[in-house]
Amino acid sequence: MKLMATLCLATYPDANSLAIAANSVAVVKQLDATLHAIAINVDIPDVSNALSRYLLDLPSKIREVEATSRRHGKTLLEAVAKEASQGAVVLTTQEIAAAPALMGDVAANQCRYLDLCLVGLAPDNPAARMIAEAILFGAGRPTLLLPDAMDVGALDHVVIAWDGSRVAARAVADARPFLERASRVTIVSATDEKPLPGKDIGERLAEGLRMRGLTADAASIQAGDRSIGAALQEHALKIGGNLLVMGGYGHSRVRDFVLGGATEGVLADLRLPVLLSH
Repeated sequence: MKLMATLCLATYPDANSLAIAANSVAVVKQLDATLHAIAINVDIPDVSNALSRYLLDLPSKIREVEATSRRHGKTLLEAVAKEASQGAVVLTTQEIAAAPALMGDVAANQCRYLDLCLVGLAPDNPAARMIAEAILFGAGRPTLLLPDAMDVGALDHVVIAWDGSRVAARAVADARPFLERASRVTIVSATDEKPLPGKDIGERLAEGLRMRGLTADAASIQAGDRSIGAALQEHALKIGGNLLVMGGYGHSRVRDFVLGGATEGVLADLRLPVLLSH
């Protein structure tokens, strides 16, 4: 059965970089997957009254914002379509309108129908981060964060952040399509971030992967005075990793996200593609 990925595109107030087009197509091409790209356009309810219409012309400003959002969405979808055509990737596209506060929820709902969620992320784009958080905690599907600041190449050295927890195990299972295509897998455990359930947990996971025919080894690191998210990404890049797999820690309560340290560190400063699973 062919893997199917959903790409959710932020259009308001800041749109995703056009880099997401090439990056998302590069990923699905490696997975021999299909791609469904969705532009999440803004739909602002008209709450103006006679005075605000007279003084501020709110309806006109709302129409202008919505038109800008739709224009961003169209540009992004066209860029994805061009990349997909050049890469011989099967693509479908969709435009959805949502109120500003509900754009993340709408994206999460759409992602539930396919296998993998793709999100482009940049440190100066709060809309993309909001969508990423909502998908991570609400879609029930693995979420692949793609940094807008880099070109995604071959994801053939997979680094697994491993602490023996349920969410980490879930992430490993969700990463199977990437693991099956990897030439090397490295399991990394941080020994000074929190108590671990054993000294050899990384090697135990590596042994299980080797039994499945993968080339896998294990390593331990210390975060020191760095955030755990930064430490994991820095080590992955240091050893030549090009995909970091980790559990997404946290929960949402009345739309206020409470994030684990590693998840927050990755969302705040994404340095390589990261597959998060909650």
